[in-house]
Amino acid sequence: MIDVSPGTRDRILDALETLLLERGAAQMTLDNVAAAAGVSKGGLLYHFKSKDALLVGLVHRLGERARAQLDETRASGTSIAEWYLQTPDPTTQADAVELALYRSLLATMRTIDASGSEPDEVQLALDGVMTAWSDGLDAEVDDPVRADTIRLVGDGVYLRALLGLPQIEPARYRAVVDRLLER
Repeated sequence: MIDVSPGTRDRILDALETLLLERGAAQMTLDNVAAAAGVSKGGLLYHFKSKDALLVGLVHRLGERARAQLDETRASGTSIAEWYLQTPDPTTQADAVELALYRSLLATMRTIDASGSEPDEVQLALDGVMTAWSDGLDAEVDDPVRADTIRLVGDGVYLRALLGLPQIEPARYRAVVDRLLER
C-alpha cells in the first residue's frame, strides 16, 4: 500500500536534502531517497514520478520557503537588510524555520551541474530566490554598493552557520551590522 499521508511528500524532500548535504548529488538515486525517507520506491514514485520531478519538488519547496521568509520578515516590520544580516540561532523556532530555508538552498545548490552550459530549472529557481532577496535589499537600501555589501556579509554569515564554523563574537558582529545599517 502506498503511504499518502500529508507529511510523506515533505519527508521525501527532507530525505533528499539530507542525502544531498551529507553524501552529495552522486548518491541521489530514487532508491536511496526512498530508503532515507522510509517509504517504498512505489511510495516515492506516487509523489514524484521521476528523479527530475523530485528535483522540481525540491526547487518548488525552496521557492515556497523563500517567499514565506520574506513575507514573515515584512509582516514583522523587520527590514530586509536586518533579516539578511541576522545570525542564525538553531535553538529558537524562528531560526529553525530560517535554517530549513538555507538547508533547502544549499541542497538545491548541490544539484546544479556545473558543466552544463544551459541553465536548468534548478539554476533558474536559485536565481529567482537570490533575485527576490536582492530586489528586496535594493528596494530598501538606497546605496547599491551598501546593498551588495549587506548581501555578501549575509551570505557569509549563513555559509559559516551551515558549515558549522565558529561565528564572529556577537558584540563585534552587532557593530558590523550597525555600521552596515548606518546606525
